[in-house]
Amino acid sequence: MSARDLFHEAVKNALKKEEWVITHDPLEIQFEEVKLKIDLGA
Repeated sequence: MSARDLFHEAVKNALKKEEWVITHDPLEIQFEEVKLKIDLGA
């Protein structure tokens, strides 16, 4: 698991306050040999 930056929880909480739905934390995408981890999926 990758390290979270300083603002991760603050951004996540702000999105929730605006009624966004966090679907993935982190969002993982894999295509053939490449695996990407994106901070949030909303």
